[in-house]
Amino acid sequence: MNQATDLPNKVKIVEVGPRDGLQNEKEALSAAVKIELVNRLARAGISNVEAASFVSPKWVPQMATSLDVMAGIERRPGTIYSALTPNMQGFEAALQARADEVVIFGSASEAFSQKNINCSIAESIARFEPVAKAAKAHKLRLRASISTAFGCPYQGEVSLDAVADVVRRMRDLGADEIDIADTIGVGTARQTQAVMLAASREFPLAQLSGHFHDTYGQALANIYAALEVGVAIFHSSVSGLGGCPYAKGATGNVATEDVLYLLHGLGIETGIDLDQVVDAGQFISQQLGRKGASRAGNAIAAKRAG
Repeated sequence: MNQATDLPNKVKIVEVGPRDGLQNEKEALSAAVKIELVNRLARAGISNVEAASFVSPKWVPQMATSLDVMAGIERRPGTIYSALTPNMQGFEAALQARADEVVIFGSASEAFSQKNINCSIAESIARFEPVAKAAKAHKLRLRASISTAFGCPYQGEVSLDAVADVVRRMRDLGADEIDIADTIGVGTARQTQAVMLAASREFPLAQLSGHFHDTYGQALANIYAALEVGVAIFHSSVSGLGGCPYAKGATGNVATEDVLYLLHGLGIETGIDLDQVVDAGQFISQQLGRKGASRAGNAIAAKRAG
């Protein structure tokens, strides 16, 4: 722990922009652009990049180029390239694509589970059992994401017991890391601590990560609150890309540039070059034809420009 602040000395960032960030874009980006983005982020020192999603292109057309992206990226030693795998067909594609980590996902909200993947929480976990077994058989990392852990657009509040229950189920599948996600960005600092501590009673705190959206402008405050209870893995999206197609009103993930500015200001080691991430954010924003959503990134870019 950082003795001056009682915060972790080091934090791992999981960059979700190339997958979670881009999946909602209306304009189709080429595989070449996505490859360039992944490469820029990895070169900046980000050790875990969520690069692909092997879901039906019918549902997520932006991810139709995932095999091409995974085939074209530079494989940097020590970097984990992750892929979302909703079923065995997706797992086989991820295996073909040489993903280092496969990601399964469930919800802490029954209502959201029905809206998102058309089944109950229990049914969704059962569907992931063969994927989890296959991941272990092939010695791949298995990451599990739990959405709507802080609130649901359909049922409202989500109880701590509901979050802990899904964490336990994902643990029993053999997850190496579990993401606790504020899908619609309604969480607050004290709630964040309560949710993380409830999750930690079922799974090691060191292997829990926080995934925050900035809908209510609370993402950085929630990250700081999570740091205070010992969470040392966070998801972020370069330039604040993304949201959730099944969560009405959800805005982008917290921007990687903003998170890095916070962490580096606290003296917390990340191993990531902020300037290079700013460049990556400017690159993808230009490709999308709009200004990026990162305040720190835009401020740094403006300062450079004089």
